[in-house]
Amino acid sequence: MDEYAWPKGLTGPAVEAIQRSWPATVAALPVGARVGGEVIGRLPFGVFIRLDGFPDAVALAEITAMPYGLELPALGARVDGQVFWHADNHQVRVRLDEWRTSGE
Repeated sequence: MDEYAWPKGLTGPAVEAIQRSWPATVAALPVGARVGGEVIGRLPFGVFIRLDGFPDAVALAEITAMPYGLELPALGARVDGQVFWHADNHQVRVRLDEWRTSGE
């Protein structure tokens, strides 16, 4: 498997479902909300996460929020974090707990 990949046979929410549920997703997951889920995509700029309890939502943890020297979680990894933004492209932006520094 490549270092960066999508799992084979990935089925995720349709774009229309993500757009339709966006207002409810933002209301249920305000900035500061705690989230958990499974890494479903791993690309050079970050990881995509299928959020527990939100089948029509997609989260992204970008490397811009990752401290120097750490690595992206593997496909299939369970991760936890905190919502820090709602992007215009209907993504919940998350900072992973494992990326938090001791000074935060």
